[in-house]
Amino acid sequence: MLLFCPHCANILTVSAMDNGYNRLECRTCPYEYAITEPLYSRRVFHRKEREDVFGGPGAWDNAQKGKVQCPAEGCDGEEAAFFQVQIRSADEPMTSFFKCMSCGHRWREN
Repeated sequence: MLLFCPHCANILTVSAMDNGYNRLECRTCPYEYAITEPLYSRRVFHRKEREDVFGGPGAWDNAQKGKVQCPAEGCDGEEAAFFQVQIRSADEPMTSFFKCMSCGHRWREN
């Protein structure tokens, strides 16, 4: 957890006081804050769905379609929507994301 000085907005550092407690102090101005009880904060971050990252639920609506065999077991679909994204460095190939038009199975190929 980082706390910042309310006067100059620099990061506060922890240092010891004479009475055995710790304090937060600013190194550029005379601001001090005595720590008399535990300080903590907890934040819960929720993961985004893959659809949200790559354009939301309508990302596949305008995607190109091609003749590709679906790798899902039991699916005989031969058409899939796809799009390509450059995920890695420029000297690596683009990553292709596919969605089967028959069963909705999604996969990717590097």
